[in-house]
Amino acid sequence: MRSRDWASARQMGVRMQEAMEEIQIEGMVYEAPAEDAPALRGMDPSFTEEDLTIDRSLRPRLLKDYLGQQKVKESLSILIQAAQDRADSPDHILFSGPPGLGKTTLATVVANELGTNIKTTSGPAIARTGDLAAILTNLERGDVLFIDEIHRMNRSVEEVLYPALEDFSLDIMVGKGPAARSVRLDIPRFTLIGATTRTGLLTGPLRDRFGIAFRLQYYTPAELADIVRRSASILEVAVDEGGALEIARRSRGTPRLANRMLKRVRDWAQVRADGAITKDVAARALEFYEVDAMGLDSMDKKVLEVLCVQFSGRPVGLTTLASALSEEADTLEDVYEPYLMQQGFLIRTPRGRQATPRAFEHLGIAEPA
Repeated sequence: MRSRDWASARQMGVRMQEAMEEIQIEGMVYEAPAEDAPALRGMDPSFTEEDLTIDRSLRPRLLKDYLGQQKVKESLSILIQAAQDRADSPDHILFSGPPGLGKTTLATVVANELGTNIKTTSGPAIARTGDLAAILTNLERGDVLFIDEIHRMNRSVEEVLYPALEDFSLDIMVGKGPAARSVRLDIPRFTLIGATTRTGLLTGPLRDRFGIAFRLQYYTPAELADIVRRSASILEVAVDEGGALEIARRSRGTPRLANRMLKRVRDWAQVRADGAITKDVAARALEFYEVDAMGLDSMDKKVLEVLCVQFSGRPVGLTTLASALSEEADTLEDVYEPYLMQQGFLIRTPRGRQATPRAFEHLGIAEPA
């Protein structure tokens, strides 16, 4: 019996090692701190300082460099300072909010402030309990485990995560059939940081195991202008106050989009202007890329045109609208509709989606009687 148990334990160890190697390939990424830069350049002779700067520096590393979300920053600062004073790991943290607001960046900032490593993966990448066991047993004391899109985690895997979050232990089954038995493994104390764009899809037991939850809000144009100026200084692009604010106003309150637009405006200014980004240059560049003064792109305007012109302002069902636009219904509902509704261009009624008078005015189309 003992030899059979020992063989089962060895087989379990082999499976855990295989799962560990697989998850390292699929999803687990080590976010190297800045002091590891010489080692990175040593692995790749073509890796230049400029590559490192552009790749990493647009994302802030510390709370003092992170712009916006002031209340979240203050709460995190208190949480981190208190944990460091106790020489303990902070409570598990949940970040929620629309895409592009800095959830992943904040997770990296927390790890940098704590002076620990961060292991990064995503909910869909953890398909089996062995994958989760491989990640947890590979952690060191004080490490940060970041799981993006945590609401998409497999429910059976989620059940295994509960004792790891509360008791820092992992229950695994060794053997099969009548000889199977449960073995509890102690794992180092760690901090889980989860990120989700769909808080409502999180199960109650998982949501309750986070010590603190933060909801990230959209940025104001002034905050985005500060981010644009910081990114421009890193990219060594000349941008004045008006140019930064023009890009910020068209960025939908999202830093990721602001940085993306800055790069495109930089390219346009380099080829079509003298390289400096002014208000006029930014406006002409973004009009060239079909982003109007309200931040609507070509697809947004196409949605409004179909509602206003093709259907004459009448309510339209989501499936019908998706067919008219040759687009997936889920994409319309998750990507395009939220911003159009926030800006008052579209409303949802019991009969379907309907354009508002503001949509007609924005398109310059007379509203039907």
